[in-house]
Amino acid sequence: MEIWNGFVQALQGIWNDSGFVSNDPRNYIMIVIALALIYLAIKKEFEPLLLLPIAFGMLLVNLFPGIMAEPTADANGGLFYYLYQGVKLGIYPPLIFLGIGAMTDFGPLIANPKSFLLGAAAQLGIFITFIGAMFIGELGIPGLSFTPQEAGSIGIIGGADGPTAIFVTSQLAPKLLGPIAVAAYSYMALVPIIQPPIMRALTTKKERMVVMEQLRPVSKLEKILFPIIVTIIIALVLPDAAPLVGMLMLGNLMRESGVVSRISNTAQNELMNIITIFLGVTVGATATGEVFLSWQTIGIVIMGLLAFSFGTAGGVLFGKIMYKVTGGKVNPLIGSAGVSAVPMAARVSQKVGQQENPSNFLLMHAMGPNVAGVIGSAVAAGVLLAILG
Repeated sequence: MEIWNGFVQALQGIWNDSGFVSNDPRNYIMIVIALALIYLAIKKEFEPLLLLPIAFGMLLVNLFPGIMAEPTADANGGLFYYLYQGVKLGIYPPLIFLGIGAMTDFGPLIANPKSFLLGAAAQLGIFITFIGAMFIGELGIPGLSFTPQEAGSIGIIGGADGPTAIFVTSQLAPKLLGPIAVAAYSYMALVPIIQPPIMRALTTKKERMVVMEQLRPVSKLEKILFPIIVTIIIALVLPDAAPLVGMLMLGNLMRESGVVSRISNTAQNELMNIITIFLGVTVGATATGEVFLSWQTIGIVIMGLLAFSFGTAGGVLFGKIMYKVTGGKVNPLIGSAGVSAVPMAARVSQKVGQQENPSNFLLMHAMGPNVAGVIGSAVAAGVLLAILG
């Protein structure tokens, strides 16, 4: 009889510790959302390098919340808790920027400096949403009251730059780090869905069919001097942006110098891949049902979408201005690449352009604004940190 009672108690313990008992309905809603994102990543191939680890982290934490548990006096923390410290302490974002710099050719930006203007115009969404979040905060709506620091952190989602959003939020509004990181990275991954309707709505068929002239060749000396000069200027003018821009430019200098190919390849491949995995699963693991399914988080996600949409629109509209000024030599579609989702936004510009004119090749032209957008979002982050920090 004692053996039977012990067996029953063991089964009860297993049942009580299972997710069927400990999870609430919100966890199951998040599990469905995670499975939908996994489907989009695998079946539709919507930026799977980002979306798949984010979605799987979301799935794991809602099945087993203990994987993000903080350490106690009696027990160690969950695996993702320790990996998440790289997000919380702002370590992963500069390392991601190092890898992006090592992977990216700044030649299109150097060859066409006007691209800086498109990259700057696409940061419009950051500041519009910052002002909008401040206004909503003043209305005193329950659950949607934001401090200036929180409003700035929400606004930075408009740059479509997950590392920058994490870097800013970890300093200005740490308690919103989870929702903002999930929103920023989700919109980066969903660029192919969000941007095309906005691009088509704001441009004519004639504008979308413009074939741009080939870019001039860029010398090796220009490519080496560019990251050094940008680092010096940004570090002197906006020190708060120096960690992000400095690591971005270091990665690019390693690439272009040609003398450190081993560490340049490591930054592009092994380091970038490892940090992407850690960042993706831990960002996804912040999306628990309890945290994510709240009015505040829903408000952040909606404002983040508006910020990203305004950023895309700002770039396209400035592209239309350049189209007029240059007598039709600039395709406005490349303006949408001014958001800093590299190289996803540039690929979207290329795809939409080829749908109108299959012989058109906009990718290298779009990479100029795309790279400018990375620098622009880091500069915008520095401005917000200087004002609100």
